[in-house]
Amino acid sequence: MRKLPEKIVVASGNAHKIDEIKKIFTDCELISMREAGFDGDIEETGKTFRENAYIKAKAVCDALKTAVLADDSGLCVDALGGAPGVYSARFSGGNSADNRALLLKRMQDIPQRTAQFACAVCLMFPDGGALFGEGYTKGRILFEEKGEGGFGYDSLFFSDDLKKSFGEASEAEKNSVSHRFRALEDLRSKL
Repeated sequence: MRKLPEKIVVASGNAHKIDEIKKIFTDCELISMREAGFDGDIEETGKTFRENAYIKAKAVCDALKTAVLADDSGLCVDALGGAPGVYSARFSGGNSADNRALLLKRMQDIPQRTAQFACAVCLMFPDGGALFGEGYTKGRILFEEKGEGGFGYDSLFFSDDLKKSFGEASEAEKNSVSHRFRALEDLRSKL
């Protein structure tokens, strides 16, 4: 068992993700890697969410010599063999709207629309030790966007838990069942 540090740097440049993590993981002070003085690019070369979370956490931890939390997450669509998966953020080569448009195009004539969001988190310590958490939330891909909330694929993901899209859910509703929430809860259980 590791003791939770009083302050942790979040290895992400995604403001939405950092905000979501701060609202879920309230156990200590969280600051973004930019606020902590890290502004380098980290190449995500892992084949799994866990590998990418580790790569990000290690890069920032090595640079700043402090505890770092990194997350890698994405949408895994059964009919697409798990795609976009670890490539969720760069699925189309464009922005989130382009990613959603490509997903809808690829799913156009597919009736089987089950999917899950997956998340792996890594808490890296300056001594090289690391703890991991994983979380999943199941649902299906809608035929069109529903709701204005959330980010990424949220407006296309119908949550089995909430019985509505993540785009239609409040922040509190989404954060109570999300893959990121479940991964952080898994991590918290190891501290």
